[in-house]
Amino acid sequence: MSGQLATLTGVRAEERATVATRPVRRRRRLGPGKPIRFGAAIGPVLLLAIWSIGSAVGWLDPRVLSAPWTVVTTTGDLLADGRLQSNLLTSTQRAAAGLGLGIALGVVLALLSGLSRVGEAILDGPIQIKRAIPSLALLPLLILWLGIGESMKITTITLGVFVPIYLHTHNGLRTIDSRYVELAQTVGLSRWEFVRKVVLPGALPGFLLGLRFAVTAAWLSLVVVEQINSTSGIGYMMELARTYGQTDIIIVGLVLYGVLGLLSDGAVRLIQRKALTWRRTLAD
Repeated sequence: MSGQLATLTGVRAEERATVATRPVRRRRRLGPGKPIRFGAAIGPVLLLAIWSIGSAVGWLDPRVLSAPWTVVTTTGDLLADGRLQSNLLTSTQRAAAGLGLGIALGVVLALLSGLSRVGEAILDGPIQIKRAIPSLALLPLLILWLGIGESMKITTITLGVFVPIYLHTHNGLRTIDSRYVELAQTVGLSRWEFVRKVVLPGALPGFLLGLRFAVTAAWLSLVVVEQINSTSGIGYMMELARTYGQTDIIIVGLVLYGVLGLLSDGAVRLIQRKALTWRRTLAD
């Protein structure tokens, strides 16, 4: 018996020695790996290279799609006479006004619906109906109600913005860990302290995700409303260029819209990384 025990002990010691000398294999990390520096610029630069090559070798008809160098020259001319700066300022003001109103409306409605069953019963259904109706489909009705002035344009942008803000903020509120709620009740937080210390931080990830969709929706709505009897803005400049067959100016406007959308989304993503440093994700 003692011999068998000694043999078994020796086998186990040998197994432990084998495990100790075996090279440690690092666990394979899920996700895309480390972020590529300036990775967001790779796609646009590649697209620009394809565009340039296609224009240089004659694959792209300049009457259909102007060459990049023609667009750059046209941009310089528009800057020189001040048209681009003026229209850009007008468009930015419209987008900012609609975005600000949409964010405020979406957050208020999400709080009313997310913190109260009665509020959810009253508000969530109509907002889901609005979600199913594109904001641009409401343009004929908004024009009848508000005319073709600035109020119609800003209202259209607001309607396109508040839905994603509401949806994602509301979802963030509903997914707050119940343990935090129980802890708040245990320490006796007041209603305002509960909202400030538990509700708002818990809903922040959802809100910021909704904000990414909202800034894109603001620019998409702006593209359309500025081409409806406007007298200023990037969309007006593009519509006027269409009338005279100026493809290069249309491309300038499209590139400008794309750059503005990319910069807006990048700004929100930067805010996400700074505000949610406590969260580890696959992209970290």
